[in-house]
Amino acid sequence: MEMDLNAQVKKACFLQRLKDFPSKLKDGVTKHIKHVQKFGKDDPRRIIHSIKVGLSLTLVSMLYYVRPLYNSFGVSGMWAILTVVVVSEFTVGGTLSKGLNRAFATLIAGALGVGAVHLARLCGHKGEPIVLGILVFSLGAAATFSRFFPRIKQRYDYGALIFILTFSMVAVSGYRTDEILVIAYQRLSTILIGGTICILVSIFVFPVWAGEDLHKMVANNIIKLANSLEGFEGEYFPSSEKTSKGTNSSVREYKSILTSKSTEDTLANLARWEPGHGRFRLRHPWTKYLKIAGLVRQCAIHFEVLNGCVLSDAKAPQDFISKIQEPCSIISREAGEALKAIAKSIKTMSRYHVCVNTHIKNSKNAIENLRLALKVSFPETDKDLLEIIPVVTMASTLIDIVSYVEKISESVDEFSVLAHFKENLDPKLSPELGQHHLLHKGTVKPVLEGDNEEECNNSPHVVIAVHDEQPPTVNENNVNLGAEKTTVVVV
Repeated sequence: MEMDLNAQVKKACFLQRLKDFPSKLKDGVTKHIKHVQKFGKDDPRRIIHSIKVGLSLTLVSMLYYVRPLYNSFGVSGMWAILTVVVVSEFTVGGTLSKGLNRAFATLIAGALGVGAVHLARLCGHKGEPIVLGILVFSLGAAATFSRFFPRIKQRYDYGALIFILTFSMVAVSGYRTDEILVIAYQRLSTILIGGTICILVSIFVFPVWAGEDLHKMVANNIIKLANSLEGFEGEYFPSSEKTSKGTNSSVREYKSILTSKSTEDTLANLARWEPGHGRFRLRHPWTKYLKIAGLVRQCAIHFEVLNGCVLSDAKAPQDFISKIQEPCSIISREAGEALKAIAKSIKTMSRYHVCVNTHIKNSKNAIENLRLALKVSFPETDKDLLEIIPVVTMASTLIDIVSYVEKISESVDEFSVLAHFKENLDPKLSPELGQHHLLHKGTVKPVLEGDNEEECNNSPHVVIAVHDEQPPTVNENNVNLGAEKTTVVVV
């Protein structure tokens, strides 16, 4: 009886699952479609890249579909399709890197492979496999060892891999065939055709530049630091001008910076392969981005301490916090504005050093005020000292952050010279003062016949005295002559 009951329950569950299957299938398909749509909307370039790869594959397939091309290359046309699949990368730099590596590695390895076969045949039928084995071992081992060198690993690793593969295939297959030159020519030609099509499509059809991505990434990371500073001020001092509304997320924007090193290194490496485009010249200083990014990442590490201060349950006395609140708020605000100006300088490739230096100077003045406030408010008892240690740690971290902001500014200034940033004058200054130095000093005062001071002040006539500073000359009697030349103009 109990077994029959269990069987009925299992049967009912099975029927229920069978009945619910269509609705679950529909929900699952809908969920995946929405996920794919969101994935495409996040970066539409992914969809464009997929279309570009499909276009490249279609073009190289003509080596099979068009009879004259098939008669010329035969089954070697498959190497062109394989090249497109392997070489096609998301960025122009990635495609150029793999395409050029594959082309040159195939050319060099093919030439050496044909030479190795002819050299081995000179040694007779018995000595040929021995010579080929020695050459394959020697060049294969040497090429593999070269892949351990950091520079080769970074830029030519794929080329070394293709060299080993191509040389081994040509050398070994040449032992059993007499048409080694024909095979090498067909394979090299199809690989060059496939690589050329990939490169042309990548450059001229909605190109994705690795250098531009690196440029935007570094600037956006600096903006994230600025937003985190503003968010910290709003959370740690909720009564300040920066309210705590919406700061909970911005204070932690820095976290993505801590894991960005590998992406930055990859983009910088690929950017070196790219030709000059847009605002970026042929020999753009891509390595300088890595220096700036390293300083930004070191600065972001200090935000972990600030985040710990925000999340900490230990709070200092309110009267002590109120004494240091103003200088700390000014430090975070001015440092944040400096970071925003630096990011704007990178994004627009313009120099805003006057604005940045002003904010950094204001931050340093606030640091002096903070140190003075800490000296005045320093507690006398050990108990009070333990209570204010977290706040002192926070203040010390803010001072370190200002130091890193200054280092970032100096690094960007150095980079701006190499990258030929355009000079952007401070709008508060006239263009003449921005372009020329003030060469003269002078005074202006009203002039009118008579000694009435009130009439003189209301006079439309003025005397302009311009003093040309010249190096003093001394005569034989040590009398200072010509120290200043004055020109008087009455208007």
